[in-house]
Amino acid sequence: MIADYLRLGVKNLRKRKLRSWLTILGIVIAVAIIFILISLSVGLQNAINQQFQILGSDKFFIMAKGQMGAPGAGGAVQLTTDDVKAIEKVGGVKAVSYFTGGNGKIEFKGQTKYFIIAGVPLDKSAKEVFVESSSLKIDEGRMIDSGDSGKIMIGSDYKNSNVFDKPVKAGDTLNINGKDFKVVGILGSIGNPSDDKNIYMPMDDFKSLFNSGNRVDEILVQIQQGENIKDIADKVDKRLVKFRGLTEKTKDYIILTPEELLRSFGTILNIITGFLVGVAAISLLVGSVGIANTMFTSVLERTREIGTMKAVGARNSDILLIFLIEAGLLGLIGGIIGTGLGAGVSKIVEIIATQQLGTNLLQAAFPIYLIVGCLAFAVLAGAVSGMIPAYRASRLSPVDALRYE
Repeated sequence: MIADYLRLGVKNLRKRKLRSWLTILGIVIAVAIIFILISLSVGLQNAINQQFQILGSDKFFIMAKGQMGAPGAGGAVQLTTDDVKAIEKVGGVKAVSYFTGGNGKIEFKGQTKYFIIAGVPLDKSAKEVFVESSSLKIDEGRMIDSGDSGKIMIGSDYKNSNVFDKPVKAGDTLNINGKDFKVVGILGSIGNPSDDKNIYMPMDDFKSLFNSGNRVDEILVQIQQGENIKDIADKVDKRLVKFRGLTEKTKDYIILTPEELLRSFGTILNIITGFLVGVAAISLLVGSVGIANTMFTSVLERTREIGTMKAVGARNSDILLIFLIEAGLLGLIGGIIGTGLGAGVSKIVEIIATQQLGTNLLQAAFPIYLIVGCLAFAVLAGAVSGMIPAYRASRLSPVDALRYE
């Protein structure tokens, strides 16, 4: 019986091709928009999770309050290398690293640009923590090392992008704030356009170049294996409060563990995704109105046909089911096309982001629940939109329907 109703529904939709496709178009657009937004949102969340997996669960960060902007922006509150030494003495801490940033004037072959310069400590344990937490890998040359002076390593964009007219190679010289530095290493792409333009130099060179003194922009703490990161973070917090002469109310720094960072990112992403899906839902509402309009028109056009079916024994439930199936088919077809279109556009956005913007954070994700959810949502939207017209058709009197002109 249901198979017969499906065949009848397909036949009726094919008889009204233009109207059916115009109705389906509204659902296609709505489902495609919803799919794209959720796909990219899930992809972004996955990319962030991957970054935190690379970072590891054994590290946390410390920054001065008001120092959440660009490195070197400065502020009334500053962390110092003395704070670093105090943290190193906390039980359960394996290694501590840090960096200090500044905006540098970079000259290369007659061109001038301005990018972030980071000074990093080069003793073994501090360097390892910094390299691991920043996901730095050498693509050409070598890392800067202890004892280096006048040497730098640079982000991948200097070699692979059009930062300068000519690509920078290992062995080239960059003039930074009026002083020449030899490029000993070029890093692999991190996937963030900003990070891939960074320049890293020994901390002693940075202090001389920027006159930064003992200022530190961010401290990175690695805990001993087997220790609980929250417990160690609490110990470090108490140590800094005492060392800096503060109280819980006057604390001038923040400690961020991976869980707290992920929670913050997740909250922001959920708010953004909810807002965008709400906007896309308006498109779905418009598409649903289109289905309802098509089904109302279909009921009017087929009034005599409904009367004939009732005259030969069709029940109200049969008429209701026939029209609901037609409405559901409109939603299903729109959902299938919209899902396919959304997947295609999402992948194109990912490719553009990777190749043109140089970031791998914007990824397209196609979880099975998203595909099934979009299809089910489209069918449900169609069925709900067709409910009133279908009910109205099922309640028609056979005599009145047969006499309808």
